[in-house]
Amino acid sequence: MPHLTLEYSNNLADEDSIALLCRKLAHSLDAQREGDQRVFPLGGIRVRALRCDAFCIADGRIEDAAFLHGNLKIGAGRSEAAKQATGDALFDIIRQHFADAFERHGLALSLEINEFSEAGTWKHNNLHARLKA
Repeated sequence: MPHLTLEYSNNLADEDSIALLCRKLAHSLDAQREGDQRVFPLGGIRVRALRCDAFCIADGRIEDAAFLHGNLKIGAGRSEAAKQATGDALFDIIRQHFADAFERHGLALSLEINEFSEAGTWKHNNLHARLKA
């Protein structure tokens, strides 16, 4: 972990723009530090984007309205300061990425962080070892 899932309306951006945003967000997750320690293991970082072709915003009257919602899932144990810094950094990137779109049409941007315990999760991952090589 962390896994960041972006859901966005199909009228928001093209695939290249969303792919670039995913890379920026992954780099930001990798850059998070608390003291001299990584907040998140590099091999656990995932950023994915799911385009929503069917959606309704508000009552549907604003035809050019768009949205992007980010859900960051992290394992328990990070400090409140680390979670706040991570959320601030990610949301700043999202806001900057869509600054022009925000000026042109209705746009709702949001981000949440969900923390879970290790109980009830299963993982099989060789990326950590491969990244050390």
